[in-house]
Amino acid sequence: MDYITIDTKRVPIEGENNILSLIRKAGIDLPTFCYHSELSIYGACRMCVVEDDRGRIFASCSEQPRPGMVIYTNTKKIQSYRRLIIELLLSSHCRDCTTCQKNGKCSLQELAYRVGVHAVRFLNNKKKIPLDMSSPSIVRDPNKCILCGDCVRTCDEIQGIGAIDFAFRGSDTQVMPAFNRALSETNCVGCGQCAVVCPTAAISVRTNVTEVWDAITDPAIRVVAQIAPAVRVAIGESFHVARGENSFGKLVAALRVMGFDEIYDTSFAADLTVMEESKELAERLEKSEKLPLFTSCCPGWVKYCENHYPEFTDNISTCRSPQGMFSPLIKDYFKEKDINENKKTIVVSIMPCTAKKGEILRPDNFTDGKQDTDYVITTQEVIRMIKQVGIQFEQLEEEAADMPFAVASGGGTIFGATGGVTEAVLRKLAKDKSYQNLKEISYIGVRGEETVKETTVTLGDREVKIAVVHGLAETGRLLERIKAGEVSYDFVEVMACRRGCIMGGGQPPFAGDRTKKGRMDGLYKADVMSNIRYPDENPVLNHMYQTNIKGKEHKLFHRNIVK
Repeated sequence: MDYITIDTKRVPIEGENNILSLIRKAGIDLPTFCYHSELSIYGACRMCVVEDDRGRIFASCSEQPRPGMVIYTNTKKIQSYRRLIIELLLSSHCRDCTTCQKNGKCSLQELAYRVGVHAVRFLNNKKKIPLDMSSPSIVRDPNKCILCGDCVRTCDEIQGIGAIDFAFRGSDTQVMPAFNRALSETNCVGCGQCAVVCPTAAISVRTNVTEVWDAITDPAIRVVAQIAPAVRVAIGESFHVARGENSFGKLVAALRVMGFDEIYDTSFAADLTVMEESKELAERLEKSEKLPLFTSCCPGWVKYCENHYPEFTDNISTCRSPQGMFSPLIKDYFKEKDINENKKTIVVSIMPCTAKKGEILRPDNFTDGKQDTDYVITTQEVIRMIKQVGIQFEQLEEEAADMPFAVASGGGTIFGATGGVTEAVLRKLAKDKSYQNLKEISYIGVRGEETVKETTVTLGDREVKIAVVHGLAETGRLLERIKAGEVSYDFVEVMACRRGCIMGGGQPPFAGDRTKKGRMDGLYKADVMSNIRYPDENPVLNHMYQTNIKGKEHKLFHRNIVK
């Protein structure tokens, strides 16, 4: 077997494309800013430089391994080189670290400490550039950009949007939208994947924490929280809880300590979405019109379709997302109580997704001309709130969500993973509700991390062709194939973020493949442990259809589309 020697240790070459991968396999955490395994090799930050036995220094991320190579990762020359890089980056970087949103989580801050930079010899002569606050989802601060290019490549290669890129040259280089337009004037969909990969706070999640605290402390306001399925398997990572562990009960307990009045599970609304969307699919199949039916749960995807493929907008389901359905239902539920108690109910969504912040501002998601969801806070934001209060999250005893919206099926819970919406819809449409059929549905090919999954199922006397796709660049390629007549489907599930909501732009930064797999496995485990597996067997939901929401289904649960 071929091998290379890394810091006197022999490391076998087993198909790795670059030396950096071998170094990490050897158990050495070499620092990087611009390297991500799912992105193209850029080699700009030079933090991963190593030295060979001939004294040559090179970037390990862009160098292919050759048998017999001898590599040193921490020589005196390399240490000096890395310190100089960090010092030069800091010389043109905003250093308001104590008030920065990424304080304590910033890669630049971490590496400056790690390589031993205790002072910066160079003056920052750059003019301060105004923040771009135009997007409801993310904030762009050019003063904190280190030109690693991670956001540019993510937006282009993973999402296929290209809303931002490099401009100018030399010391004037910046990352910005074309012609320095505001993000709101570009084709940005607010997915937040650029913020996920940004090592500093040059791109960060736009926060609504202050507004939510103000509402909680106002005695005239009833603050209701709804928690998305994907949040429960990610929030614990920030509090020393195992990757993918279901922390829903602890989060409910934390929100009660913080002062939320009512706490509900958005999985209940996911069951609602299944009921409405499966009905719509059955109607379209019967009429053979506006097919394929595209799911509408992901606001990033909906905006992408409107921007890039408007010819497919009529194919998008008229159903609102689970968040969009739940908020008007909650406000309708408390309407009389608000009048009697002279209170106002506001809904705070706790979501894995930054695009949800934009979704709540869309007029087609309003009811009677009024905004239904008042605030969206991401998983990252609620983590910050928990830490502000000083709650020892990992020590909390689990608590249940409030009735009546605490009962949800396992089908609603798996919405957070790619393929979950499709699987839940198929459970609803299945005539056989046995445990064996449930297992068979899980094996039809909609689970897993493949970017495009295809399957065919029989509904009645008709074969229904299904596709599941995640990542907008891959979605664009699939839509082109549909346009060209190369493929044909009846139902297509789309998620803007790779692997679905579990890896949304508002989730805590992930720490590799174990995190991704842990979050997905956590949702499927929650499904297995659920007392109700089929959405249409949710007793509370069925009761509501006969009472509270009878005759209001279209008004509360479908988008108000104006042609």
